[in-house]
Amino acid sequence: MGLDERLQTFSTRAIAVFVAVFSAWFILAEREGLLRFLLWLLESLSAAPRSLEALINYYLSLPAEPLVLSLGVGGLAGGAVSYLIWQNARRDGRRTPNWLMGMALGIGVGMLGAQIAAAATQHCTYKSEAAPAETVLGVFLTALTAIAVLLPLWTLLLGRRRVEQAGSGYFRNRWLGYVLLAPTLLSLLVFLYYPSVQMFNMSLMARRFPIRTERFVCLGNYISLLNDIIYQNSLLTTFLITIFVVAGSMVTALAIAVLASQKVRGAGVYRTLLIFPFALSPVVSAAVFQAMFREGGSGLINYVLDLTFGIQPAWLRDAMLARLVVVFAAIWNILGFNIIFYVAGLQNVPRDLQEAAAIDGANRVQRFFRIVLPMLAPYTFFLLVTNVTYAFYGIYGAIDMLTQGGPPLGAAGALGGATNMLIYKLYEDGFRPGAPIGSAAAQAVYLFSIVAALTVLQFRTIERNITYGG
Repeated sequence: MGLDERLQTFSTRAIAVFVAVFSAWFILAEREGLLRFLLWLLESLSAAPRSLEALINYYLSLPAEPLVLSLGVGGLAGGAVSYLIWQNARRDGRRTPNWLMGMALGIGVGMLGAQIAAAATQHCTYKSEAAPAETVLGVFLTALTAIAVLLPLWTLLLGRRRVEQAGSGYFRNRWLGYVLLAPTLLSLLVFLYYPSVQMFNMSLMARRFPIRTERFVCLGNYISLLNDIIYQNSLLTTFLITIFVVAGSMVTALAIAVLASQKVRGAGVYRTLLIFPFALSPVVSAAVFQAMFREGGSGLINYVLDLTFGIQPAWLRDAMLARLVVVFAAIWNILGFNIIFYVAGLQNVPRDLQEAAAIDGANRVQRFFRIVLPMLAPYTFFLLVTNVTYAFYGIYGAIDMLTQGGPPLGAAGALGGATNMLIYKLYEDGFRPGAPIGSAAAQAVYLFSIVAALTVLQFRTIERNITYGG
């Protein structure tokens, strides 16, 4: 056995021993919590027969009309999506089931998948007393759950592209990958998907925090939010601030990364200092900006403006200025993250291409926009997705520290707050005493749906036009 093989064997055994020791230590240290979790899991499993019995009794007592309508919507959605998937798979050269089997499978699974949302809402959106808005939203929700159940099944059914080599990028055993993913999928099921289902169920109830009594209101919380002027303004504010945060942070980061990528003495120190703001939490970053934009002589910005121009703007009491301060704080906090990736991308741009363009007469600006910027497209797309998500979720700390959702719009805040973004309104409506927790749960579902839709839209419209280097 050679030296390399002995080192590899030793490393493998050392890693195995470390994993075993760490697992034993973790189990011993967290035995009480793990025991509670196992008891909760066993209790949940023991309740499964009762839940199944209740579900059967529910469907036996359900009128035929809402059941047939929900099955029809799920079948139509499943059939349409299955046809599109089948057509695209054949065009890409994948192995597919025959057309009749694929359509039957799509319709059947779609009908069953539709019952997930329909049963959760007790088929209220398909009953005659349902409001028109509830009916429309219920049809959309039913179709969405049917598609969500169908897509993973088609992923399992579709074969690989015929042009791909048999062993290229795949396990020899098709199921080995799923076995390796099983622990992660189990964790997601317990800690993500199950709480999400509970959140959706909560959004169908009218309940005041912390009172436990509740009543079923179907999709009333969702309809009320759509008609709420404060929620509409909060949605508009969220999109407005998101656009400025994403555009400002990415453009500024790219400009700084170009400067930081130059060959100068101490470049490593400069890059470290530029990345430093990302190590701070949004609350700490907001505290820095609060000290800078505080009104009166104690704020650094107003102190300088008073000395030079004799003015002291009300940064946190004016609607437009307060939004600008929040945008600046958010940009400064995420800037280091963007710089990291842009610096890495700039280092991977081949210099021979730029030198060839320079020989052909292209100036520095032309080389940047014709060569450097297109080759940074994968980094830009990744940062676009992450920055949009950050602007929707990660900005809460800055708002809470700087403005608490204010300043108020309209008389006594009748139109909401100038910086009352969706994530901040969700928290305020969910945890303050007497808060409508069902409405807050509906806001959480809306917020997740908006971010998910924007992410899918970016992948469908932008990602397909990006070329990744091999």
